This record gives sequence, structure tokens and C-alpha cells, in this order.
Amino acid sequence: MTEAPSGESQLASLNLAVILLDPDVKIASANPAAEQFLGLGMSRIAGKRLENLVRFSELRLHDWLERGDTPISAHAVSISMRNQPDMRVDLTLSPVTGSPGWQVLTFQESASVGGLDDDAGQSVRTPAILAHEIKNPLAAIRGAAQLLARKLTASELSLTGLIVDEVDRIAKLIDRMQSLGREQAEPVAECNLHEVIRRARAVVGAASDDRVQLVEEFDPSIPAVLGNADGLVQVLINLISNARDACQSSQKPQVIIKTRFVSGFVMNAVRLGRSTRLPIQVRVSDNGPGVDAALRDHIFEPFVSSKKNGQGLGLALVKKLIRDMDGRITHERDQAEGWTHFTIHLPMAKPAGGKRAA
Repeated sequence: MTEAPSGESQLASLNLAVILLDPDVKIASANPAAEQFLGLGMSRIAGKRLENLVRFSELRLHDWLERGDTPISAHAVSISMRNQPDMRVDLTLSPVTGSPGWQVLTFQESASVGGLDDDAGQSVRTPAILAHEIKNPLAAIRGAAQLLARKLTASELSLTGLIVDEVDRIAKLIDRMQSLGREQAEPVAECNLHEVIRRARAVVGAASDDRVQLVEEFDPSIPAVLGNADGLVQVLINLISNARDACQSSQKPQVIIKTRFVSGFVMNAVRLGRSTRLPIQVRVSDNGPGVDAALRDHIFEPFVSSKKNGQGLGLALVKKLIRDMDGRITHERDQAEGWTHFTIHLPMAKPAGGKRAA
């Protein structure tokens, strides 16, 4: 029986350009198709930063490359290379499992004309049609809630107000998802973190009726954060809902939402070219069994879920929203105490004069 070809031989046989990037976005290796694509041999490109050889018209691609943890599939992207005319390529970017910061980048010249072929056009239109179909019932729900509000007592109006506010928030989220491939981060402004948390709690509470105890441990003097209020509500809804689901099987299920000021926390944000001070912390903790150990290092990746019927998009969206606010989110399991923690660090809004808010 003929011996199967090695992985190296298989890679060398591909017509697809394949480049391995190290955590500094330098070229560690490339197959022959990549050498031909770049017009340079491996001896001349080894150790060079990709941006010195290839420039993307879509600047966010350079940001994502610097992050080193973002899976991307892009169609008909315009690139420029030294001494060559601009061209359009289809590309993928894949983090290497088990090797943080390492990425595999693939290129092939796009077959489309003007950036979109017939199939691509269909793929662009389909989300728009889906968004339209979702927005129609949302509008009906909003209208029904407003009609109900006319017949309710003052003490009951908060529920219809909650419905209207959530319909509006979901509609905005759909708008953002429609233009996800090209949109800039949502604008940030001064936010009251405790108001955001209580709004998220109200949404989760209205949709849940269980025995989970929710505990608030708030620092009353915490200053305003710099963030996007709707985005933070979405983040907290996801985290609180996940925490409630995770601890349902516990004898005394409990979720703790804690805020505090951590003056010394600084994140080195390479993609921003500066260090960002993130002194405001919010932590959502639950006393459930925790995420499967095999999934813990991948919990924020798309399509990774510990739930039986989960789609694996909630935490990926959470991470994106927090990054868009220049924040950071981490996951930690305290096995000894039996708690799972999701911790968010956010920048502080700068009041007039640069002093900390009361």
C-alpha cells in the first residue's frame, strides 16, 4: 500500500496561497503558492511583517491581524503589493488552536468582477431579507405593547415600556448585524453602569421564572464608564442569562453581580497603539458546575458552546461589543470555591477637569 503523503507535501500541492504568521504578525512559513503570489521566495519573506508586503484597503483587517484571535472569511478584498497593480482576493484568517497569537492566512485571487459575483450578491441580499422578516413582527409587537399601555394602570405600564424598549434595542442590533462586515464601532458616551445592569436584570427577569437568587454587590461611588449603553445592556443580558442557566442544577443556585473600582488595571492595546486604563470592573459570577475544561480556552470563539442546543454566538458577540468599547472580558473558574466568573474591565468616562466622578 502506498504511503499517504505528508502534511507538508499536501500543503505544497495546494494552489491556494497559505501563510503562517507568528504572534508578531511576521511570516513564519509559506507554501510555494504563497511565494508565487507574493513574487518572493521564502528566504526573502521569512521574518518580515505581513504589512510590509501586503496592504489591505480595509484597514480593520490590519487591526484583526494584530489581535491574533479573530477568525475571518472575506470576499473580494482589495489589496496592494509592491510593484504590482491592486487586485481583489478572497481570504481567510484562522487562529491556530492551542498556539495563542499564531494564525494561518490564505489568499486566492477573487473570480468576481467589481468585488461581487452572483453568489456573493445573493449572500449579501439574504441577511437583508432575513432582517426585514424579523423587523416586521417586531414592529407588530411594539405596536401591540403601545395599545396595551392605554388600558393598563400606572403600576403596570413599566412592563409595556420594557417591551417597547427591548423591541427598539433588538431592531438596532439587527441594523448593526446587517452591516457587520463594514461598520465602525458604535459610538461611546458616558454611561451609568448600575443603570445598565438593572436594565439588563429587568429584561432577564421578565423572561425567567426560576429559583435562582440574584445578588447585587455594587460600589455606590463607582464613576461613570465610557461605553455604549445598548451594547452594555446586550452584554449583561447574555452574561446574566448564561449564569442563571449554568447554576440551575445547584442546590442553592446563586448569581452575583459585582462592581468595583480597580485603579491599577491597565491593558496594553497593541491595535490602538497605546495603553488603555480600565479601572471599572463588573463581574458576573455563578455557583454552577462551570464550563467544560476542554472548552474554557475557546469559550469566546464563534460556534463554541457548552449548551446542548447553543449556537455559540452569544459570548463571541459579547467579546466583540466589549472590544469595540476598548474594554476587556475574561473567564475564570474557581474550582476550589465552586464559582465561575466573567469579568469585564471598562474605561472610565472623563468628567470635566479630568477628576474622578463621585
